[in-house]
Amino acid sequence: MLNFNFSPFPVLETERLLLKRITNEDTSEIIALRSNPETMKYIPRPLITTNEQALEHISQLNSIIETNEGINWGITLKDSPKIIGFIGYFRIQPGNFRAEIGYMLLPEFHGKGIIPEAVKITIDYGFNEMKLHSIEAVIDPDNLASERVLQKMGFVKEGHFKESEYYEGRFLDNVIYSLLNKKNI
Repeated sequence: MLNFNFSPFPVLETERLLLKRITNEDTSEIIALRSNPETMKYIPRPLITTNEQALEHISQLNSIIETNEGINWGITLKDSPKIIGFIGYFRIQPGNFRAEIGYMLLPEFHGKGIIPEAVKITIDYGFNEMKLHSIEAVIDPDNLASERVLQKMGFVKEGHFKESEYYEGRFLDNVIYSLLNKKNI
């Protein structure tokens, strides 16, 4: 079984990006991401529209880091401290050496290769530092952009679950993609 320790917090860096811890100073960026209907289109979670909701969300994100139950980063461009997206590991299964990756990005930054760049460094961290054997992604079947990113990164479709989630009065399908750490086999 895996044990995680996200202290000190691991800042990740790529050629263009800095993935950093989300703090209370990022409240307006949290609202910008989580209140945007386009950004949240495929994410069945309530919109965050107030400072209080954003601070509560930041508190929840930091709580799972402090208890080593998950980790998430704010995605920033190196030349700007403003968070333009999130990426992280949720629903970590230490006994199965598996975690779920999730990400989102402000629409004005779509199509610039930012998410693939962030996913790559996050996968590297998951396999090399967290010692995961597999990483899964759960997406809406209509989220073709996310599907393309996952396929580009080597993820394989494991299954399509019909009406497996109930949210706001309707049943939603989920598609599961996964990536195995070939180095550990």
